[in-house]
Amino acid sequence: MARAEFFFDFGSPASYLAATQMDGLAQRTGAEIVWRPMLLGGVFKSTGNQSPAVIAAKGKWMRADLQRFAKRYNVPFEHNPHFPLDTLLMMRAAAAMDLEGRLRPYADAMFRAMWVDRKNMNDPPTVAAVLTAAGFDPAALMTAANAQPAKDRLRATTEEAVARGVFGAPAIFVGDTLFFGQDRLDFVEEALRAAK
Repeated sequence: MARAEFFFDFGSPASYLAATQMDGLAQRTGAEIVWRPMLLGGVFKSTGNQSPAVIAAKGKWMRADLQRFAKRYNVPFEHNPHFPLDTLLMMRAAAAMDLEGRLRPYADAMFRAMWVDRKNMNDPPTVAAVLTAAGFDPAALMTAANAQPAKDRLRATTEEAVARGVFGAPAIFVGDTLFFGQDRLDFVEEALRAAK
C-alpha cells in the first residue's frame, strides 16, 4: 500500500487546509496517511526559516491565497486574530494523543478551534472548553502532554523532520520525496498513485 507522511503544526493555517484534504486523498489513492505532529517553531529554529507572517507583504498575500484555497477545497477558513500562537503545549498533546491512538479526533478539534472558530488556544479556559466539547478530559490530556513520553516523541519527530529536509509546514513525504505546502497536494496524489 502507498503511504504518505503528513508533518504538521496546528499553528500553520496551510497545515489546516492540507489536513482537510487528507481523507479524500487517502480515499482516491487507497494510500495510508500517517499524521506526524511536529513543532514548527523547532523546525524554524533549526533551519533558520521564519513564518511568512513576519514579512508584511508576504503575510498579506498569504492570507488572501489561503482564502482562495479554502474556497477551492470548499472548506471553512477564518484567519485567527490571535495568530501567531505558541503551539508547544498543543503539539505535545498531539504527540501524547498519537501515542494513545487518539490523534485524529484531537487534531480535528484543534484545527477547527484555530482556523474555523478563531479561538485563542493559548488561553487555558478556552482550551479546556474546546477539549471538553470534543470529548476529552482536559486535565488528563494536559497531564499526558506534560509527561516525558510526549515531550520525547514531539522532539524526536521534529528532529527527524529537520533531518529529512523539512523547513516548514505542512510537509508531506511519499517515500523519500518531500512535498512542501498545501498547494502541492496534486503532486502528492500523483506520487501516491505511482507508488501503488
